[in-house]
Amino acid sequence: MFRLGNAMRNTRPEPLARTYRVNDIDLVVHEWAPVPGSPDAPALVFAHATGFHGRVWDAVVEHFPGHAIHAIDLRGHGLSGGGPISDWRIMAHDVAQLLEQAGLSHAVGIGHSMGGHTLVQVAADRPGAFSRLVLFDPVILAPEFYALPEPLFTADNPHPAIRRKRDFASPEEMMARFLSRDPYRLFDARVFADYCRHGLVPAASGAGMELACSPEMEASVYGSSRSNGAILDAARTVDIPVLVVRAQMTDLQDFKSSPTWPELANVLPQGTDLYRPDRTHFHPFEDPADAARIIAGFIA
Repeated sequence: MFRLGNAMRNTRPEPLARTYRVNDIDLVVHEWAPVPGSPDAPALVFAHATGFHGRVWDAVVEHFPGHAIHAIDLRGHGLSGGGPISDWRIMAHDVAQLLEQAGLSHAVGIGHSMGGHTLVQVAADRPGAFSRLVLFDPVILAPEFYALPEPLFTADNPHPAIRRKRDFASPEEMMARFLSRDPYRLFDARVFADYCRHGLVPAASGAGMELACSPEMEASVYGSSRSNGAILDAARTVDIPVLVVRAQMTDLQDFKSSPTWPELANVLPQGTDLYRPDRTHFHPFEDPADAARIIAGFIA
């Protein structure tokens, strides 16, 4: 049984940040136990987008008090270890090992952007890990994108994310800097605060704070976005119900535009397409209550 609760700010206690040793890194997962007395319900596993962290899902998590929650800080993000990558499949390998160590199977996977891509690959590599997937604008692109011969970015021409400001005195400084900028100005206030509050860690220098996902890490993820050319073949083997929630499509150079191949749901054996042109790529951050309603409706 799946249950959608009435969400209020801070209605659940702070999660336990549990560390799993996978692929020679420490992978941190933010875990909430179901509210005592809740009927049995499958665990929900959340995977975030590039540059974010597991706690951006807090405002969605609060709608599901009857479920055990596992919100992952993917490699190089949040509190997890690991540095720049060259192949997106390493993220999936990390998550597959995590699920095995945690004893999780037949969970409901909820992924956004790169996190959605990751969960599809995990579902293909580890049948039985998930019973359903809800993918908010997964970065699974048209076949021709993966066929392009030249890399998008190189060491001599890195992704512009490498120039991001990394040092902040406090989360409040980060909020002040980003509040009026795209795409952050579109975010729900609660999600924006959670993004900034949990997106910084003590600086290695010992003074102030720095981005938990370093500019080098973020740039490496964007720069290797064509690395998993087999993802569409993997998707064809994922024979569980999968909901693909696509946002408005404008220009791939605009981070607010959907990168998702419109035919993705047709490739998935039990895929369902939900086109939401009224939302940007950051749908779960713009309206977490709407994202929660979509999840609850699909998994009910």
